[in-house]
Amino acid sequence: MLGLTVQNFLSAATGIVVVMALMRGFARHSARAVGNVWVDLTRITLWVLLPISIVLALAFVGLGVVQNLSPYLTLTPLQAGVGDQTLAMGPTASQLAIKMLGTNGGGFFNANSAHPFENPSEWSNALQMLAIFAIPAGLCFTFGRVVGDRRQGWAVLAAMALIFVAAVVAATSFEQQGNPALAALGADQAASALQSGGNMEGKEVRFGIAASSLFAVITTAASCGAVNAMHDSFTPLGGMVPTALMQLGEVVFGGVGSGLYGMLVFALLAVFVAGLMIGRTPAYLGKKIEPFEMQMVSIAILVTPLLVLLGTAIAVMTEAGRAGIQDAGPHGFTEVLYALSSAANNNGSAFAGLSANTPFYNVLLAIAMAVGRFGVILPVLALAGSFAAKPRAEASAGSLATHGPLFIGLLVGTVLLVGLLNYVPALALGPVVEHLMLWAK
Repeated sequence: MLGLTVQNFLSAATGIVVVMALMRGFARHSARAVGNVWVDLTRITLWVLLPISIVLALAFVGLGVVQNLSPYLTLTPLQAGVGDQTLAMGPTASQLAIKMLGTNGGGFFNANSAHPFENPSEWSNALQMLAIFAIPAGLCFTFGRVVGDRRQGWAVLAAMALIFVAAVVAATSFEQQGNPALAALGADQAASALQSGGNMEGKEVRFGIAASSLFAVITTAASCGAVNAMHDSFTPLGGMVPTALMQLGEVVFGGVGSGLYGMLVFALLAVFVAGLMIGRTPAYLGKKIEPFEMQMVSIAILVTPLLVLLGTAIAVMTEAGRAGIQDAGPHGFTEVLYALSSAANNNGSAFAGLSANTPFYNVLLAIAMAVGRFGVILPVLALAGSFAAKPRAEASAGSLATHGPLFIGLLVGTVLLVGLLNYVPALALGPVVEHLMLWAK
């Protein structure tokens, strides 16, 4: 409790510190500094994360989440001949609050938010999902206020929301289609007054397909990793949706701070592409985008695809990597691809079929986590310093408006095309092939 809680707060605070530095880089001009990391860490932890976490923890306790310092309870069942049962106890609600609010995702119980002591009802489930997106969404409004134009924050929020809604609709529809292999055995998977239908494998009955799919999209759109259903049991295309959301860089609201600075990196790329099309020097919020900035943008965008694809290639080409794969064929490949996508993008969820607790995967995934985290933070901080030192250029009649529908569409297109383009061959070899094999039967 003492060790992990500190990291849960500091990791969340670190993301906010980095995005605040980038915001100040856009807001300041001809400046040599973008803030003090220690001051920011202290303020964010004491004034934002701790107060909200306390309120959340009390709310979770009220909704039935376990919160105590008791040892595990050993109970004797009333039924004769049945062995003793152990009920887990502990400070679950307090850990759950920062787990969700800080988009950390590590559950108190192994089943994470599928465990009834950690997520007892539909109300606690809804509150957990809201907690994941609370700060990432709020930071969009902070961005608008810091740069002096709230429309900029609304534009980024709108782009995130559009991709998020599309992902929820896709994941839910894929899961609602059910499993043709079970249909061939005579199983009734149609929705009716007596059942929800669809693919219920690996899902909690009290949540069903809609709440499970929504939770899966939220936890992978953000860099949270908490789960209330087993993603490995999703349909091939249903499981591809959370995989693709992580591979986008978790910029659809994303992690605390990291989602917004990732989306702003894509915004810089979108402005650069627009500048090339109209033949003007690209600029964002009055700051010209020059070769150095594009070099940093390229590094920030490409570092995680390199980690994911190279790591997956190493895993499937080595004996130690293949030894952890439980399922043959495209699904086993998807398990490895998901694990590297999750680690490199600091998510933490998993396709449980992969036995990753081996020296090979512990080292490989740890390297992916470390490089994936700091490999993006460092170029973002470099961008912050570079923009802060630049003078502010006044907007002209030919400047691209970065707060209207046209820019929102351009930003969404840039995220989808550039973010996913690197992964198309890998996704085709994994979930797409598995889908075709499954439905061909």
